[in-house]
Amino acid sequence: MPKVTLYKADIVHEQEVDPGSNLVVLAGIKKFPHLSYGCGMGKCTRCQAKITKGSEHLDEPNWKEEKMLGSKLEEGYRLPCQLTIREDIEIDQS
Repeated sequence: MPKVTLYKADIVHEQEVDPGSNLVVLAGIKKFPHLSYGCGMGKCTRCQAKITKGSEHLDEPNWKEEKMLGSKLEEGYRLPCQLTIREDIEIDQS
């Protein structure tokens, strides 16, 4: 099972998730409660986070991420609401 490490406000949250999980869906049903999120559809960017490890295991950014994040994609930012987690990943939402 993939392990998600979330850095947020100087606190580290680690949790295993089922392969194919979406973190915002898990946050919405209180199974990954530490993640900040809003709409869950790639429109508000409240869930944006910097991927610090494991980005090579993610799908390429979709058009929503390209539109909402622009040049921040080059800095390693992604929208967790648009990601499918298949392997270990570390994200920073500080």
